[in-house]
Amino acid sequence: MEEAAVTRYLQHVMPEAEDVEVENLRRIFGGASRHTWSIDATWREGGVEQRRGLIIRLDPGASVLESNCEVEYRAYRGLAGSGIPAPEALWLELSDEWLGGSFFVMERIENCETALTHITTDSGMQMLGREHFEIGGAISAFDWRGAGWDFLDEPEPDRCWERELDRWHTVVERHRSDTQPIIRASIDWLRRHPPPPPPRVAVVHGDYRMGNVLFDGDGVIHAVLDWEMVHLGDPLEDLAWTCMPNWRQGKADDPGGLMPRQQAYALWEQRSGLRVDPDAFHWWEILSQVKLLAIFMTGGRNFADGKSDDAMMAMMSVRMQSMEDARLLAFLGANDGSA
Repeated sequence: MEEAAVTRYLQHVMPEAEDVEVENLRRIFGGASRHTWSIDATWREGGVEQRRGLIIRLDPGASVLESNCEVEYRAYRGLAGSGIPAPEALWLELSDEWLGGSFFVMERIENCETALTHITTDSGMQMLGREHFEIGGAISAFDWRGAGWDFLDEPEPDRCWERELDRWHTVVERHRSDTQPIIRASIDWLRRHPPPPPPRVAVVHGDYRMGNVLFDGDGVIHAVLDWEMVHLGDPLEDLAWTCMPNWRQGKADDPGGLMPRQQAYALWEQRSGLRVDPDAFHWWEILSQVKLLAIFMTGGRNFADGKSDDAMMAMMSVRMQSMEDARLLAFLGANDGSA
């Protein structure tokens, strides 16, 4: 990506602007589904100089997810006024003529990080924990009907589980490189033991975890990022994902490495107005592990097929396979023993 190309695009979407300039173009690494770039933009409008930090989310040729940047853009737009912190989404471009692929532009949230090292006090960590699970509950409580979310298909409550299981089962079968007996056995178990339907169909972020929130040094969350897997479904899906072992920062059982499990559940329940059903939650825990392995397989397959030269995709597929298989076996061992 070149600053001159971004400048031309900004001039295109802001025809009233004069003296448009772009500087400090830099790639933000860490995400594996979409390329993220940061820029500083300046221009004059109505004789007044404007300056704004912007983020560009660009579709790569291949990634660990098959996602649509229009869906993510519309999710950000649909969150406006919801009370759920998110950047303002500004422009969507589905043509590849400007930057070589589809992309959207949103505001940059300043003076915030995604790394826990950004917080240096116990009070900040406590604040972050409360914010994280309360906002997760707020996403589950969000009244999305009539709020511009008609771009997402609404499943029947008793089919939420089946739609997600079918989705990730299809991904596994499309991208697996060998027999994968553990994940396939897990999928069979999930299909034979469906969870009860949720009390309501909710917005599901799809990847709600600490790595996808921006917070300041006091632990206040200013934005929830990376809505590329957003869909409508069972709200326990998001809670199970954010409680996965992978995100616990080395702590044995603290979701997100932030606080004891029961405290996290209580915050989520209070804000969502829902209850954590242990059996249903356990089903979504197992589905979360299947989903993560499916994502790793997608990255590995794209690397092996030459669709991507990102070595991180190959690393995730190879190095994480045995660890996630072991976690799947542990989760299956925690069920009621029925076959």
